[in-house]
Amino acid sequence: MSTYHRVFLLSSCTMAVLVMSLSSSGFAEAQTVTADTTPAESDTLVVVTGTRDKTRTKFTTLTPVDVLTAKDLHDGTSSQLIDNLAQVIPSFNVQKLPTSDGLQFIRPAHLRGLSSDQTLVLINGKRFHRTAFLGQRGAQGPDLAQIPNFAIGRVEVLRDGASAQYGSDAIAGVINIQLDQKPGFSAYTQGSQYFAGDGANLQAGIRAGFALGDGGHIVATAEWSDAAATSRTHQRADAAAFQAANPSLTIPNPVQRWGKPELTTYHYAVDAMLPIVGVGELYGFATASTGNGVNDINWRIPSATSNAAVYKTVPSIFPGWDLRSIYPTGFTPHEAVDYTDYQTVGGLRGHWGEAFDWDLSASYGQNETKFFLYNSINASMGPNSPTDFYLGTQKQQEFNLNADGVYHLDVATLPEPINVAFGVESRKETYSVAAGDAASYAVGPGANAGLASGSNGFPGFSNQQAGKWDQTSYAAYIDTEARLTEKWTLGGALRYEHYSEFGETTTGKLASRYEFTPDVAVRASYSTGFRAPTPGQVNSLSTSQGLDTVTLQLFTSGRLSPLNPLAVALGAKPLQPETSKSYSAGFVWKTGFGLSGSIDAYQVDVSKRFSSSPSITLTAAQKASLVAQGIPGAANYTSVFWFTNDFDTRTKGIDIVTSYNRPLFSGRLDLKLAYNHNETKVTSGSLNANPTQKLLYEENLPKDNVTLATTFTKGAFEYQVRGRYYGSWTDSSGNSTGDIYQTFGGITFFDASVTYSINPKLSLRVGGENIFDTYPDKAVFQASRGIEYSRNAPYDTDGGQYYVRLNARF
Repeated sequence: MSTYHRVFLLSSCTMAVLVMSLSSSGFAEAQTVTADTTPAESDTLVVVTGTRDKTRTKFTTLTPVDVLTAKDLHDGTSSQLIDNLAQVIPSFNVQKLPTSDGLQFIRPAHLRGLSSDQTLVLINGKRFHRTAFLGQRGAQGPDLAQIPNFAIGRVEVLRDGASAQYGSDAIAGVINIQLDQKPGFSAYTQGSQYFAGDGANLQAGIRAGFALGDGGHIVATAEWSDAAATSRTHQRADAAAFQAANPSLTIPNPVQRWGKPELTTYHYAVDAMLPIVGVGELYGFATASTGNGVNDINWRIPSATSNAAVYKTVPSIFPGWDLRSIYPTGFTPHEAVDYTDYQTVGGLRGHWGEAFDWDLSASYGQNETKFFLYNSINASMGPNSPTDFYLGTQKQQEFNLNADGVYHLDVATLPEPINVAFGVESRKETYSVAAGDAASYAVGPGANAGLASGSNGFPGFSNQQAGKWDQTSYAAYIDTEARLTEKWTLGGALRYEHYSEFGETTTGKLASRYEFTPDVAVRASYSTGFRAPTPGQVNSLSTSQGLDTVTLQLFTSGRLSPLNPLAVALGAKPLQPETSKSYSAGFVWKTGFGLSGSIDAYQVDVSKRFSSSPSITLTAAQKASLVAQGIPGAANYTSVFWFTNDFDTRTKGIDIVTSYNRPLFSGRLDLKLAYNHNETKVTSGSLNANPTQKLLYEENLPKDNVTLATTFTKGAFEYQVRGRYYGSWTDSSGNSTGDIYQTFGGITFFDASVTYSINPKLSLRVGGENIFDTYPDKAVFQASRGIEYSRNAPYDTDGGQYYVRLNARF
């Protein structure tokens, strides 16, 4: 493993609030959330997402909600929640993105094929903050990998637009993570490794819960994971040719590794509630994580002909200096991150009489990522350049204040009281960039002779890029549900929001459910939504480097703020909020013999969709104007782009979810089938003239996904087999000289495990994911870079892996 800094920090601000917790969304006091809830029991749990009525189950909700138990999440080998959700929710896709700058550490997730920042994430019903990293096409969503798996009691996934109920970002839906609240002690340890012999991952977790007073609790969780890197790589053709031409040198084989990064993580959570006689309940929760990772990026060939910007000698400026004295066989920079993440929530809630519930809360969240680059050079500084660089820090901070109420309005003519929820919210969001080492962005004397400035591979953030930006918003909402007859329920929500940077907006939602029989019902909804651009999307700029798969030449691209004078001159416009219209309709059923399910069709129209503009090749004069602005590395830019939202999309699909659970052969059989078909089309805007971006939106994710899981429990044994199917999808090379496309066919993976309960307190599980060691088609369009399988795949491309897990409960 390459040398890199390790930072393990836990803010004192976090520790100060680790005595408080929140038990449910708003004040819909759900049944106790436990880590050992069975699949059958999950069907009757009160749902607290998408409704503020404390009587709804996933069968009686007006919109589709999936309820995933802790067992559903722990059946996977990954230590990260994001991966385990992707394996059990077909409409939830996660791209692995190995060896892909920051995206290999902070991976995007897509619900119903929409952007990662169009899904709102809640913990215990409270908004979870964003990551500081701007990912694919500028998306800045929450990083689910920061939430400890072992602390979760269940997860509710609302598959419907919900901006009117929860605010910005809920265009695709809502993921509400409910922390475990059960007293007692539990722990686990797990080891896994790929069939190929790499990627060993050791994990361990411990959870301790205690009762407090009359009905209170405090539950603390700690979890650790240490994952080794994987490599699915072959030697680059140019490296092999260089080795043949220089037999006296020993070129590494391969010269770079394509695969998962080395990654060490620590996660913590505390959830607590303390009853206060005569007042209500004091509650709060906190999550915290820290970790570090490192991975390779593109190899630099040691040739003054092919890589003159780095290896060219300039005796007039640097007499006697030659980079080959440091890197005679070329060099592969190693990108590393150190991150810390935490969120705290505290509040007080109670009841006034039988009809009114109230809740006052405050939350603060922060995500901070420090970037490093090792085994590199700032060629423009010549012999004065270091080889290791601190590149700078990105930080996202969010502070929320909420006041919420629910009034149960008794109307004599109705079968039950009208549920009237209302509230106000204040939110401040701050994004900041701290500059890296001066050498990471310096323009040294060699730049005048054509030597590249900045740390090669990932230039650092400069003083010009550094800064702090914020925006505030205020909101008020009303959300009602009324059972108008014994069979017909109607719900509606209205939300007003005002943003300091974008003005005001009002969104609404109407939902209805009609019950033909106690076991069969239809439901439908219509809603409008929005997502406001973040301060980071509006103000930040960056520099990135890539490798053309045809020419194998490095190219440097700059992302400008849409407010930059050159970007404005080239056609950039100020960013605006995305807006949406969502429609859904379906039916839900259950039976007395264990069969239940739902079918829901949907359509989501998004206007002013957020993405990247086409890349613009710069003229010498345009480069000079950027250099004059003080933008580091601008003299090396081959092209620039910016964030834009001047196009529209339509996403249409269908979700089918069924389960069958009943006794069988003196045991219990549990079958689960989930299917999603999803299509996105660009309907208008500039992307119709940008074939690559249009293709990525329409074909970069599978249109069809299926998960079928069979679990049979008898005596001390549990047997599980799961199949996962991903449909075809298309990828692009991202070349500066013209994109190359490749379509990858559908693929099916099979997982299997056996769990043996040694006694009521100990169990052992042995299993494997992708047990037939299935690999996708090779990425022939990027083989020149040494890539075996596309790094944009929405599934693991490292082959099969096996694992052993020991669970203990006291």
